[in-house]
Amino acid sequence: MQNEATNVEALLKQERWIVAVGLLAIIALAWWWLLQGAGTGMNVMNMTTWQFPPPARPSVVQSWSPQYTVVMLLMWWIMMIAMMTPSAAPMILLYSRAHRYECDRGKIEASVAPAFSFLGGYLAIWLAFSALATGLQWALEKAGLIHAMLMWSLEPIFAAILLLAAGLYQLSSLKEVCLHHCRSPARFLAENYQPGAAGAFRMGTKHGLFCLGCCWFLMALLFAGGVMNLVWIAGLTILVLIEKVAPLGHTIARLSGLLMIAWGAWILLSPHIPLGA
Repeated sequence: MQNEATNVEALLKQERWIVAVGLLAIIALAWWWLLQGAGTGMNVMNMTTWQFPPPARPSVVQSWSPQYTVVMLLMWWIMMIAMMTPSAAPMILLYSRAHRYECDRGKIEASVAPAFSFLGGYLAIWLAFSALATGLQWALEKAGLIHAMLMWSLEPIFAAILLLAAGLYQLSSLKEVCLHHCRSPARFLAENYQPGAAGAFRMGTKHGLFCLGCCWFLMALLFAGGVMNLVWIAGLTILVLIEKVAPLGHTIARLSGLLMIAWGAWILLSPHIPLGA
C-alpha cells in the first residue's frame, strides 16, 4: 500500500506534463490522420483549394454503404478532435491543476487527475455533432449541393448563404454567451467543479455544449469551402483558437462575422450560374 501511495504521489508531481504531452499527442495524431486523407482513400491535396467559391467539378451522386458512412463519421470526428482540442487545452490543463490543488488540501483522495475523462466528455459532444454533420453531408450530396468526392460546395449561392448565416450567428447573443463561457475557464471550474472521473466527464460534456454553441456554425462552413479542404480546416482552427484565448477574442469574433456577411453578399451580387442550372 505504501508503494502504491508513493507511485501515485510521483505521478501527481508529473501530471501537468503527462496531460500536456497527452493532449499534444492526440492533436498531432488527429492532424496526421487528416493529412493521410482520414480514411477516405483520397489525396487530401486534391480536396484542397484556395479558391472560393470552390471550382466547379463534375460530380456523380453515389450511394453510401454502411462502411462508407462509418468512414465519414470518423472523418468528421477526428477532424473535430484536430480542430477543437487546441482551444480546449487551456480548460483541461486548468482542471488538472485544480484537481491537484484539491488533492494537496486533502479535500479529495489523492489520485492522478482525470483530465482525460474531462476530454472524453468534451469529445463526446463533438462525436454527436459529427453524426449530425455526416447525415447533413449525405443529404447535401443527394441534393447536388456539394461534390461527392471533393466535398466542397457546387453552388455559389449555397456557399454565400452559409457565409451570411455564419456571419449573422457570429454577431448573435447566443454566440456571445457561449464564447464568454469558453473564454472563462476559471469561472467555469468554480461554478461546475466535480471530483472524480465521472464528475470530470460530466464537466467535459457541459463545456463541450458551450463550445458547440460557440462554434457549430463555423464548422458548417466546411460544407462551403470543403469538408477536407486543408485551407479551411486550418483557417477555422486558428479562428476558433483566437476567439477563445486571444485578449481581443470577442472583438475578433464580431469582426469575422462582419467579414463573412460582406463576403457572402459579394458572392450573391457577383455573376454566377443560376442554382440548379
